[in-house]
Amino acid sequence: MADQATADNKRGGFGRGRGRGGRGGRGGRARRGEEKNEWVPVTKLGRLVKAGKIKSIEEIYLFSLPIKEYQIVDHFLPKLTDQVMKIMPVQKQTRAGQRTRFKAFVVIGDSDGHVGLGVKCSKEVATSIRGAIILAKLSIIPVRRGFWGSLLGEPHTVPCKVTGKCGSSVCRLIPAPRGTGIVGAPVPKKVLQLAGITDCYTSSKGSTRTLGNFVKATFAAIGNTYGFLTPDLWAETEFAKAPFQEFTDFLAQKQRK
Repeated sequence: MADQATADNKRGGFGRGRGRGGRGGRGGRARRGEEKNEWVPVTKLGRLVKAGKIKSIEEIYLFSLPIKEYQIVDHFLPKLTDQVMKIMPVQKQTRAGQRTRFKAFVVIGDSDGHVGLGVKCSKEVATSIRGAIILAKLSIIPVRRGFWGSLLGEPHTVPCKVTGKCGSSVCRLIPAPRGTGIVGAPVPKKVLQLAGITDCYTSSKGSTRTLGNFVKATFAAIGNTYGFLTPDLWAETEFAKAPFQEFTDFLAQKQRK
């Protein structure tokens, strides 16, 4: 009897192998779920990021490599926070009547020099927000910050006056002294906070009540901060090999399934 009980314990208890660690137990299902959640990159850039060949997202920006997988952004920027700016219903007239869908505007940022904007339309609100967050991660851009007056402490404002436009909405960002805060409407204020800018004056024109265009204009203005060449960027650039060229032997290897 003792031998029989020992044999039963080895099989998972109660003699049928249906214990937590036995055949068909809950442990097996959990392991399969973990395998499904693991990121399997499908692009060259994704393979290099997962293998640790690319150390920071700045290397991707340096060579203007397009990001096609949002997991790349999650890998480099784990502290991203998202803000739903607006959800608006849009309608299309069909023979059967009107078809209503929901359009979501989502801004994403780490409050430390990276910000992204995503716009997605879907039949359900939750689906449109989820899609907008993914698109915001794919469109994330670096934010150049500068000083007003003396070069003391950390950069806190925009480096120069920059303007962005979408539709009739125009948003202008103006450098401000330290301690000013963000002087502007709630929409550009939230975008600038997520971008990591602490002091800034804003000036806007046009139909700013069209929130979608106002957000896009602010995002375009922030993107223009790196489009302005200032004397501190005149240093001679030392050109290095692009990641695809540098790690060509690694990329030539057959990927394991």
